[in-house]
Amino acid sequence: MCPAPCRCEEVARLIAAAPNLKHQTALSLAYATGLRASEVVSLKVGDIDSQRMTLRVEQGKGSKDRYAMLSPVLLERLRVWWRVARAQGKMLEGGWLFPGMNPVDPLTTRQLNRAIHMAAESAHIDKRVSMHTLRHSFATHLLEQKVDIRVIQVLLGHKKLETTAMYAQVATDVLREVVSPLEQLSTA
Repeated sequence: MCPAPCRCEEVARLIAAAPNLKHQTALSLAYATGLRASEVVSLKVGDIDSQRMTLRVEQGKGSKDRYAMLSPVLLERLRVWWRVARAQGKMLEGGWLFPGMNPVDPLTTRQLNRAIHMAAESAHIDKRVSMHTLRHSFATHLLEQKVDIRVIQVLLGHKKLETTAMYAQVATDVLREVVSPLEQLSTA
């Protein structure tokens, strides 16, 4: 069972309430790309391709490599994080995009989950929130923007369309806007 997605304003509050710039950037990335927590913490600086506006996800779920979209807003947030982290000596050349306490190691999913729970509490979001909530919100918000479910399937790295289709259950705004074919018939 997937967690309920957050509304857009809740996502904005959640990201803003993250404990520090590293966590704000990691949560922004998770929401902007729909990546799993394990995929976020496994990213390296070299996985960012600002020319093609993509992120390379190596060995995601099912040991599959894929690409995620890189929006201009996310790219700018990543650049700000990179500059700050490099200046503070927290990011090694060619190292992890989100290093742990020791820059040789990546941030752990546990640390990232702790950060999102702290952010939810600070933002006064009462529903249960996890890293998967951001992934679920990403998919739901794309559906509400009328992005084709097969495109969302590729972005999420799902093998089966049925896995992606569960997000359609909560995209009720989209369902309300569908016009029945009966409405298109002219009455004779």
